Amino acid sequence: MPTLYVVASPIGNLEDISQRALRILSEVDLILCEDTRVTKRLLDFYQIKTPTFSYHQHSKLQKIEQIIGFLKKSKNLALISDAGTPGISDPGEKLVKKAIELLNSSVKIVPIPGPSAVTAAASVSGFPMDKFIFLGFPPVKKKRKKFFEEIINSKYPVIFYESPHRIIKTLEDLYIRYFDDRQINAYKNIVVCRELTKKFETIYRGEIEEVIKSIKKDKIRGEFVVIIGKK
Repeated sequence: MPTLYVVASPIGNLEDISQRALRILSEVDLILCEDTRVTKRLLDFYQIKTPTFSYHQHSKLQKIEQIIGFLKKSKNLALISDAGTPGISDPGEKLVKKAIELLNSSVKIVPIPGPSAVTAAASVSGFPMDKFIFLGFPPVKKKRKKFFEEIINSKYPVIFYESPHRIIKTLEDLYIRYFDDRQINAYKNIVVCRELTKKFETIYRGEIEEVIKSIKKDKIRGEFVVIIGKK
């Protein structure tokens, strides 16, 4: 039976990968990756020679059908994202869903757990994390207001991602909404993690307005993980 392995990759530091993940990447017939250039850096670091095949959010149905075809030919595949766990705010779930729909019990889907920016940030937040909500990236235009209302009205801490180009605007939007008297669940303390596990890793903590000021003072680079605490 062919196997599709869903393999978590480092979110920055290349040493943050399990021995099992390295073994699987070495043994499969093909590695499916977002950006072959990014994955190549990881594979070269560990001297893994397995061929790669591009699969990302803009891949057309024809490419998905081609991948399903590999599985039908009993090829073992590894799905890997540029960073973190595939399927978590990542197009990997579309491929997994399609494999389940078309192949059902004739394919084995195996998770190879590991790094995730969500859990890494949650572990150092200092907020109660027995329950939390993860919302991925905020919409750029449509449904943006609804996105922020969901954050502010949540009873639990909320985690979301943001790009360096929009982090200040997003935090400022949140700051404005925190001073609406209707938002009884809002709590001004937040944690913002920048470039987790990388050389310039920075974790900002405190009231939202102070965090905004601190980020503006630094060079805004890399992906951000934002955690909104709750009362």
